[in-house]
Amino acid sequence: MSAGESPSRATPASLPAAVPPRGLPGLDPAFSRLLDVPESGSGAVRTWHLLDNGPALAALGTTAVGTIVAVHGNPTWSYLWRRLLSAAVEQAAAGGDAWRVIAPDQLEMGFSERTGTVRPLARRVRDLGDLTDALQLEDPVVSLGHDWGGVVALGWAVDHPDLLAAVLSLNTAVHQPEGYPIPAPLRLALRPGVLDLATRSTPAFLETTLALASPALGPDVKDAFRAPYREPARRSGIRDFVADIPVDERHPSRPELQRIAEGARALGVPSLLLWGPKDPIFSDRYLDDLSDRLGGDVHRFTGAGHLVAEDADYAEAALSWLSRKGPTAAEVAQPGEAATPAEGDAADDPEVVSPPLWSRLDELRESDDVALVELAPSGRAEPRTVSWRLLSRRVRQLAAGLVRSGVRPGDRVSLLVPPGADLTAALYACLRIGAVVVVADAGLGLRGLSRAVVGTWPDHIIGARPGLAAARALGWPGQRISTGELSAPLRRALGVSATFGELLELGRDEILAAEPSAEDIAAILFTSGSTGPAKGVVYTHGRLQALRDVLAVHYGVGVGTGLVAGFAPFALLGPALGARSATPDMDVTAPATLTAPAVAAAVAAVDATVVFLSPAAVANVVATSKSLTPADRTALTGVRTVLSAGAPVDRGLLEGIARLMPNATASTPYGMTEGLLLTDITLDELRSVGDGPGVCVGTPIPGVRIAVAPLDDRGVPSATATARPGAPGEIVVSAAHLKRGYSRLWVTDRDADFRFPDGARGHRTGDVGSFDHGGRLWIEGRLVHVLSTADGVLTPVAPEQRIGRVPGVRRAGLAGVGPLGTQQAVAVVETEPATRRPALAAPQLAARVREAAGVPLAAVLAVPRLPTDIRHNSKIDRARLSRWAERVLSGKRMTAP
Repeated sequence: MSAGESPSRATPASLPAAVPPRGLPGLDPAFSRLLDVPESGSGAVRTWHLLDNGPALAALGTTAVGTIVAVHGNPTWSYLWRRLLSAAVEQAAAGGDAWRVIAPDQLEMGFSERTGTVRPLARRVRDLGDLTDALQLEDPVVSLGHDWGGVVALGWAVDHPDLLAAVLSLNTAVHQPEGYPIPAPLRLALRPGVLDLATRSTPAFLETTLALASPALGPDVKDAFRAPYREPARRSGIRDFVADIPVDERHPSRPELQRIAEGARALGVPSLLLWGPKDPIFSDRYLDDLSDRLGGDVHRFTGAGHLVAEDADYAEAALSWLSRKGPTAAEVAQPGEAATPAEGDAADDPEVVSPPLWSRLDELRESDDVALVELAPSGRAEPRTVSWRLLSRRVRQLAAGLVRSGVRPGDRVSLLVPPGADLTAALYACLRIGAVVVVADAGLGLRGLSRAVVGTWPDHIIGARPGLAAARALGWPGQRISTGELSAPLRRALGVSATFGELLELGRDEILAAEPSAEDIAAILFTSGSTGPAKGVVYTHGRLQALRDVLAVHYGVGVGTGLVAGFAPFALLGPALGARSATPDMDVTAPATLTAPAVAAAVAAVDATVVFLSPAAVANVVATSKSLTPADRTALTGVRTVLSAGAPVDRGLLEGIARLMPNATASTPYGMTEGLLLTDITLDELRSVGDGPGVCVGTPIPGVRIAVAPLDDRGVPSATATARPGAPGEIVVSAAHLKRGYSRLWVTDRDADFRFPDGARGHRTGDVGSFDHGGRLWIEGRLVHVLSTADGVLTPVAPEQRIGRVPGVRRAGLAGVGPLGTQQAVAVVETEPATRRPALAAPQLAARVREAAGVPLAAVLAVPRLPTDIRHNSKIDRARLSRWAERVLSGKRMTAP
């Protein structure tokens, strides 16, 4: 059978509709009913089985605010939507919006009639229209679909603009990109001799689909999905659905698919895509295409796959989104208005207007002064020095060349380049033309980096050779551009379409288009992943400009300042500040590799007066200070400001770095990827405040608003926040340089959003802290690490600090074991000298730890190394530590955490 031909197969059997058997897990049998529906064009009457929560809503005495029409795919049935029907009733019973949910079994599928006919895509779209006509639905209607049901639902949406209020979709596709084959499992199922065997004669296709669900999908639920398809005669619809996949232009359903795909662009209603990124069928390639067509919100459920409805709580997300973006929400777009932007739409504060990030490059374009020094450039024995004149020209030429090579405003460009001149030029060239830079550093590890890159689905990748090799090996999307020249065979092997040299030649005339606006998205910066998978944080040009301005004013960094940045976020802002910057000789994937001599060399190279370091870097710099030469120590005396940021910094670390830079003011600003500079405190201030409930990070800098949302006994933060001193709470912040939102994480955006009483937008940081009577903020840990004990909540940082001062302890982490409300604390310590294997701590050490902790401890465990994030090498993964402690204390093997 060639693509596009009708497969040779027996005529499907005609079988009547029925209701599902009782007792299927999670399905209220009261939702089931049969409905006779006239079939347009034939005059026949078809009997549909559908799930409908309308009667349950009526029994509550509520009036539906609208109807969600949920369409299953192949080879599932309406059982897929059982949680949504029940959740909608529960929400209405609790006083929330009452959504009627109608989930039909498509004809030939589930428990609907087997009509004895083959129903191609266009017929299925008309079938759904016949059903909604018979139901006499009135607006507003929300379409919802999954798999090929998503295509059918979108086809209905295109045909019913007068009823349509919003679009929801789980993993699906409406377009097959040119040059990419359909997914391998579908290609296999379509092979001659395989189609009928795999889909109808045997349940292989059905079983393969069920195997794509998470291991948590129980056998009883799997059996419920099998219920309508136990005999071959009831599986003809599965076969015909697969045969109807438009694999090429000749397929008879291709015109209908193209009609739906193009019609989706003009729907003009709010939309939400809820996606399982581990889907081997509908990958992020299809998410990117559909997002581009619909232009709405996206949430990728990390760890979820093809059956995302079984792997994640999509129902809660869908109903919550409808309450904010649906027809009853105040912020719903009116007909004809553009749909909400997909990236970080939580922001509604006006952008700060200030000069663009590249303005210093323009101002200094004729200057031969040093702009940056790369102490350990790739492939060079000597440091690389770049003037402002050269950097400015390279940025303009590269920007013009990128445009001519196909990079457009709004395109996502993943930068897989080590810190230095090439990364700086690529970053500012992309910003200048309005491309969105995606920065996920190698410190995430290959798996984390791959998840970050694929999650944003870049249009282009700019990389050095290692990054390009990873992109090729792991199949990352996007046009590939090399920062260096490559041999012809290597270029072909890596799939490189252009090099920096070629782009510079293309852009020699330096002709550039209009500048992006402050509201345009500038960058997606990934978090460290210290408390879960790394998240892409969305910044607009205006918000990055505000960050630059805060740094300039608060630390006095500007034109002529010498800056050494061993912390990537600040290194990239050097040219925006007009600072003369140096990148130290270090492994950027491991900050703890930075040595004191490397810092001194960088300071000397640019006559630096300001030094930024991560906490892990500070620790190793202090540890390697004995290697400093007299010349190194002299260079360090010129430093006037030394900062350590990225994680709370112990006072002892600052004391150590201050001794190396005796003329510098040492301070530790508090911030995160979502807001890089929020509070600040100097070492002198730290000395004066003494011990407290955690790490003191000082007072908010001008323009930043901070409060805490108090915790209840189970560690749940309040909906309101206060700046009064007292008990700990989740820290909420507001500032002009705060992130705009998260990339393709609508649920995460929603959960992080906070509104102050005056309407100002804030961000729930996930950090826990409290204020003292001097208005200083103390960081006490992460919200997910708070223990809920019988005596109330227990935050981890203060006990860890006290334990860390015990002789023989290098570092400590506090774990929690047991159920919420009765959790017990367990101390896990790194010892000096290091223990060779995990074990119960020696009795004498355990006794000293218990005495110092200040809280009851169920156990004291010693490990060779505590689990930390890769980027900072200092944020202890207490959640992982708690899972490990729970296992080993319950008698499991004593492995490393």
